[in-house]
Amino acid sequence: MTFIYELSSIRRSSGYVKKIIEMPKRVLKGVVVSDKQQSTVVVEVERKFQHPKYRKIVSVTKKYHAHDPNSAFKCGDVVSIIESRPISKLKKWLVLYDKAR
Repeated sequence: MTFIYELSSIRRSSGYVKKIIEMPKRVLKGVVVSDKQQSTVVVEVERKFQHPKYRKIVSVTKKYHAHDPNSAFKCGDVVSIIESRPISKLKKWLVLYDKAR
């Protein structure tokens, strides 16, 4: 999959090109559970892990508020979200857009 998001940026300072290497951002995949807010979707991400003592597979779900400026995604859509700078009090994630979409 190709996305319209670059993980490294190039800046010009004092006549030469300087490449800034950023830490890798976390990318999570989940389902949109709410799209009622303007330019925001709530994405529910489920992760599974084995309990260290009881060896049972445990699933934990967590909801993330993600920035969706075009309001392109609706409830039930499967999306990928990536970490970003804080946009508001709750939004610290961006929805990744696929070029084919």
